[in-house]
Amino acid sequence: MGLVTVTGAVGMQAIVLGADAAPERVRFYAETLQIEPVTDGTRHRFDLGPGGPEAEALAELVMQAHGAFSAAEVRRRLGSLRVLAASRVRAMTHAPRRLRVGTGDFAVTERRQPHAGFLALEVLTLTHARFDGTTSPPIIREVMLSGDAVTVLPYDPVRDRVLLIEQMRVGPLGRGDPLPWQLEAIAGRIDPGETPEDAARREAVEEAGLNLGKLHKVAEYYPTPGVMAEYLYSFVALCDLPDDVAGVFGAADEAEDIRGLVLSLDALLEAMSDGEITNAPLLLTALWLQRERDRLRG
Repeated sequence: MGLVTVTGAVGMQAIVLGADAAPERVRFYAETLQIEPVTDGTRHRFDLGPGGPEAEALAELVMQAHGAFSAAEVRRRLGSLRVLAASRVRAMTHAPRRLRVGTGDFAVTERRQPHAGFLALEVLTLTHARFDGTTSPPIIREVMLSGDAVTVLPYDPVRDRVLLIEQMRVGPLGRGDPLPWQLEAIAGRIDPGETPEDAARREAVEEAGLNLGKLHKVAEYYPTPGVMAEYLYSFVALCDLPDDVAGVFGAADEAEDIRGLVLSLDALLEAMSDGEITNAPLLLTALWLQRERDRLRG
């Protein structure tokens, strides 16, 4: 290929070209996103588009893979990368942080991705400000990259019952649990362009065939901040749950096999006390619902 030039938003150009403005970086990005050049003789011009926060976040994620993965490998992960890019933009909107004394002073000096699939493993070398005013020595930390997700527990305030789902989970399997099936709230990743509320309603249809009523936010949080970038938005949704509502659902293209289970709120709380509920989002949501039960039934 001859001379390569780029057009588009200045921010996009800076990310794709990098410090050395290497043409192979442009070719890698264009092949990954399947951007066709405009050719004039030996000159090939690539339009990177208008930019914007999510587009720039996606460009950064794509270019971090340059030199480690082929364009074809990164292109297969574009769905996950778009979810992660949207999550990074969402992360810039902070809730009040009155109790934390961390300064936000940190520096990442190296990023490596030894594995990238549905999730990616990123190895970071970083330093950060310490509470005594000094700077830490370089430390190495691994983080699993995952986009933001939702959980939603359908609750029928008239019948005082909830709907759980059951499915096999590889986390317990990896721990050595002989019964890796989990009782959970409905859950799923937030797609680009969705709000957390939109995602909760979509997942309820996909995983349980339910159309939800009013959504009540329980909390938003990092479930495993020591090792995962996942951030959850948990809800309770008012819903009609007759006796025959539970069934078997799941997206075939995601190999999902999901069983619905309707039980009284008291039965859920008893199962929680007995140790049968072993995932954090459902435990957190059940405790919130126990506290708010009378208000929601009023």
